[in-house]
Amino acid sequence: MEVLHIYHTNDLHSHFEHWPRIHQLVTERRKWHEKEGDQVLLFDIGDHMDRWHPLSDATRGKGNCDLLNAAGYDAVTFGNNEGITLSYDDLDQMYENRKFKVLVANLYRKDGTRPKWAQPTEIYTTNKGLRIGVIGLTVNFAHFYDLLGWKVTDPFEELQYCLNDLDGKTDVNILLSHLGIHDDERIGERFPEIDLVLGAHTHHILHEGKIVGETLLGAAGKFGQFTGHVVIEVDENKKQVISKKAVLYDMNDWDPVDKEDEMIERLYASGKSLLEEPVANLPKPIESKHFEESPLASLLCKTLKEWCEADCAFLNAGLLLNGLDKGIVTNYDLLSICPHPINPCTVQLTGAELKEVLLQTKDEKWPHLQVKGLGFRGTVMGNFVYEGVTFNSDSNRDIYISDKPLDNKKLYTVAIPDMFTFGRFFPEIFRSETKKYFLPEFLRDLLRKKLSELQ
Repeated sequence: MEVLHIYHTNDLHSHFEHWPRIHQLVTERRKWHEKEGDQVLLFDIGDHMDRWHPLSDATRGKGNCDLLNAAGYDAVTFGNNEGITLSYDDLDQMYENRKFKVLVANLYRKDGTRPKWAQPTEIYTTNKGLRIGVIGLTVNFAHFYDLLGWKVTDPFEELQYCLNDLDGKTDVNILLSHLGIHDDERIGERFPEIDLVLGAHTHHILHEGKIVGETLLGAAGKFGQFTGHVVIEVDENKKQVISKKAVLYDMNDWDPVDKEDEMIERLYASGKSLLEEPVANLPKPIESKHFEESPLASLLCKTLKEWCEADCAFLNAGLLLNGLDKGIVTNYDLLSICPHPINPCTVQLTGAELKEVLLQTKDEKWPHLQVKGLGFRGTVMGNFVYEGVTFNSDSNRDIYISDKPLDNKKLYTVAIPDMFTFGRFFPEIFRSETKKYFLPEFLRDLLRKKLSELQ
């Protein structure tokens, strides 16, 4: 009998609080297993990087690659945080110094070729001749990749192509899937030739895995809270899987690593030092408040309208976590107050639809509403801030757009943070078929440009 040990992480999102423990676990376990003559493979399933962290932002993910290198990862796939929060060139250069394989079967350049740093599959052969095929897939956010200059294709079609290519060449098949739990379950139902799906994207936690059809699903939540371990036993003569089981190790309960706090702080400090480049010198502070008049949020909203060349704009003050002090403002300061990977966006609405949306923003539920996901890295929504919008009555029903009464039949271009198009905050926005996303700029990039112009 041959034993295969597979360790996996996913959706770290640059939360390095447990990285020293993960590093120690996977490097020590590799030594243990290899000493016993067992095969070990180590995979990351994407969204290891998130640009809220100074190191990831400053190095555009290369710092994350260094950590994966040092921990001895064999292969990774990547998620939307690597794929669509970096510019084309930044993603194309992120993996330059990798010591691992980047597996992503459904990513191409616009001309149909694959980037030199990516490949659809890899076959690992053990000392006993067992052939392990590994495939990588990333979530199909085709429109956003297209805006950035990439092409992503249907992951199910690519998976079938890969399995056809691997047919007869492998004894065990593993999928690194940054697709989410629902697609992983569909894959288990449709592709019995896949022995193991290691999942990500939806941050699901499968403490002992989940069997779907003949396929074992494994996933380790988010933020490095867990490290996954799958053990597959194979009949070494017949090259057939005998058993497979999954377990998660809780990193909160793991023994601390010597000087781990210093290691974590060093990662943060190294990124911060790279972001200390000045972008502005403010003659006076600019305040930001969530529930009162907010000058910095108003400046950002005005900039959003200008950038998008829109008729009006609105955003929530909670996007800015703090104000800016008098004096030098650095890239680190802007990251600190606006850490979201949120892009500018416009949506076209009729006057009647726009009126309904604007009236909804006046609902008392919004300011203290806690928001999670959708790229939001803050805590609460805060008050809404407007540019090019005036409410001229106590009832808020008399609305002016650019000093002219709102026309119910007119078509307006409205600038907003892209998060309002993903969630069901405003049904009229969600349903609109005319949306334009501005990539790769984040909201803090707009603020940087505006502040530099104020000199």
